[in-house]
Amino acid sequence: MSPELVTHLGYLLKHAQLQLFELTTAALEPFGLDGRQLAVLVVLGSGEPASQQEAAQRLGVDRTTMVAFVDALERKGLVERRPHTQDRRKNVVELTTTGRDTLHRASKARDAAEQEFLAPLSAPLARQLRQSLATLITPR
Repeated sequence: MSPELVTHLGYLLKHAQLQLFELTTAALEPFGLDGRQLAVLVVLGSGEPASQQEAAQRLGVDRTTMVAFVDALERKGLVERRPHTQDRRKNVVELTTTGRDTLHRASKARDAAEQEFLAPLSAPLARQLRQSLATLITPR
């Protein structure tokens, strides 16, 4: 690594993200998921059933992208669509039993990958990194 580049935030963030991506990809491979699909499962499994549009808003993705995610997860038997009870124009997307189990196991694998990535840092520094990044991505 060039000493001139380690002072550039963009370079550091890009290469840190690439390392984390590689670890996470390997950790999620046994579940047939990628990080974005796991994020969809996390959002759908985090509370009461959500429409595709509500889930897309929580994830910050457009409606077309969300439909593709749900289609892929539905083919894998991890989610199912059903009509909304009060609004027949909406579909509610829920995790299946397999989806809930996969979410639980894949989340543990992702957490282990993140721990491996953060291992060079002390626990307080790792916590500070997470907090700092969360602050940077919070809308102003």
